[in-house]
Formats: sequence, C-alpha cells, structure tokens
Amino acid sequence: MHPTLPLLADTDFPPIRRRSLDTLQVNLGYRCNQSCLHCHVAASPQRTEMMGGDTIALVLDVLRERKVSTLDLTGGAPELNEHFRELVRQARALGVRVIDRCNLTILSEPGQEDLAAFLAEQRVEVTASLPCYSPANVDRQRGDGVFDRSIAGLRQLNALGFGDPAHGLVLNLVYNPQGPSLPPPQGPLEADYKRELLQHFGIRFDHLFALTNMPIQRFGSTLVSKGTFADYMRLLREAYRPANLETVMCRSLLSVDWNGFLYDCDFNQMLGLPASLQGHEHPHLRDLLRHDPVDADILVADHCYGCTAGQGSSCGGALESDTAPSMSAASARDPGRVAR
Repeated sequence: MHPTLPLLADTDFPPIRRRSLDTLQVNLGYRCNQSCLHCHVAASPQRTEMMGGDTIALVLDVLRERKVSTLDLTGGAPELNEHFRELVRQARALGVRVIDRCNLTILSEPGQEDLAAFLAEQRVEVTASLPCYSPANVDRQRGDGVFDRSIAGLRQLNALGFGDPAHGLVLNLVYNPQGPSLPPPQGPLEADYKRELLQHFGIRFDHLFALTNMPIQRFGSTLVSKGTFADYMRLLREAYRPANLETVMCRSLLSVDWNGFLYDCDFNQMLGLPASLQGHEHPHLRDLLRHDPVDADILVADHCYGCTAGQGSSCGGALESDTAPSMSAASARDPGRVAR
C-alpha cells in the first residue's frame, strides 16, 4: 500500500483562469504494459479502467462542436484501448491534430505489430517517453529490457519517416528526472540527446520535452516513504517563476478521464480535483457540449508549483527559453548529478 500523501489542495498557489480551449487531453485508460516509478497515473498491466465506446463518441462530438484543434491521447498505454484506432481515424478525418503519448515498448507487444505503420498512415504526432539515453538508467526506472525495446521502437518509427523533416511525421521524446530534482535546461539537453542517440543508435527525432516529476501518485508516495516529500515541495516552491503562469497548459487544455469527467489537467485528474464548468460539481463531456469553459476558474493546488518551477513544465515540455549552460553528457547519463 502506498504511504498517505499530504493534502495538496490547501495551497497558496496564485489563482488563474481558463482561456479558450484548444486541446482535449483524453486518458483512454490506466492499463499499460509497463509500471514506471515516475508514472503519475500509477498505470500497470493490472489496471482495468478503460474508456468505452459511448464516451469515445462524446469525445468526437466535443471535437466537432467545440472545434478543438488538438486531441492528445494518453493512458496508461492509450493504444491498448480497443477504440484507439477508430478514434484516431475519425479525429484525423475532422482535421484534428492527434498526439499519441507512446511508451515505445507497446510497438513490440503482441497484436501491435502494425501500430507504427498505422500511426504513420494517419500522420499522428508521436510523443514518446525516453527518460535517459543510458540503458542502465532507463531500465532502472522503467524495467529490465525497456531501453532496448525503446530503441527498437524508435528505429521502427524512423524507418517510416518519423523524425525526418522531409516526411513531416513528428517524433518527440520526453525526459523525466529519476529523482527529486528539477529537469535540466531543455535546449542543451535536447542537443545532447540528439548527438548521443544518433551517434550510438542512429536515431533521429524532432524535439525533447523535459518534464518535472509531480509529487503525486507513485512518485509522491516514494518521496513520502523516503522522508523527502517536504524537501521536494520546498525545491518546487523556491524555483517558482510567476512568468510561467502565462503559458501553463491548463489555461488552454482540458483533461478527460476514462469515464468522461473533466479536469483542468492530468495531474488534477489523478488527485480527483474536478474542473469548474458553469456550476457543475463534477463536469462531464456532456456538459462541455453545452457550456464554453472559457474564463472558468482553474482549480490549483501545491503540485501546481511543479509546472511553474524553473523553466516550467507542461505536456509540451519547458515553458520558457533555456538560459543555463549545457548539461554534460555525463550528467544526462546520471540524473543524480543534475543541479537540485
């Protein structure tokens, strides 16, 4: 059983309000073929929660009626949802940009052998987690053999044109620190990743997103069990930058859980903190068809300091330009050496 996490909703984080909705981030279910320590969803092969066909239909209705420009699919492993491919097809037919948050190893799971080709055919933007370019560090965080399978997945995507500007198939990678530290400057780290992955594995990709680990779910429980939760929260608070409030993802994104309920972000979803929408206590996709979320209050809590600390953090990576010097390749291989 996980240790009890401190209450995060009692906060002094500044109030913020929603702007126009341009991204619907949909969690298609918590089932995954991996169980990663940093996973704020606590996904695993044992989870059974998966979005059903009726809720998928509501997602498509919202895309049409609200003219949402981006559908961001996440999980768990979103590809394990039986409706994943039909949702992608119909969203792409509407002209919606579709992002698949792919863990790479799913590409080699039984029954998914044609998944990479499907993503290429539908011109889906792939955002793939690769928390380090060191085999030992990736396997330590994500499980034995995950690095080799991830490299195989990246090579498969590269062979189809992902990561090649000439083909226009976007492949982004995601970095997470392995411990209670802020991610290093995104730009220099991206340069290190591109050099190391190309030199050693022949891998090409478009962008690297450096994300801050949120003090919730598995990662938060680990901090509590090690007695470092308060230290990590202090680090996030002390690194707070007000300028990041302008571009935090919750201002233009709504998160949808597998039952169709709405949250201001994926992290609030995991904490059970619902979005605010025209007085609805726990708004649903059905309510979003009737009410425009613009100018609604965003429910903030202490974990919001994770999105606004340092260079900032969102599902699209850092929020502000890098100004710090490049992190060395040795530091990338050993995240414990990243400045705290």
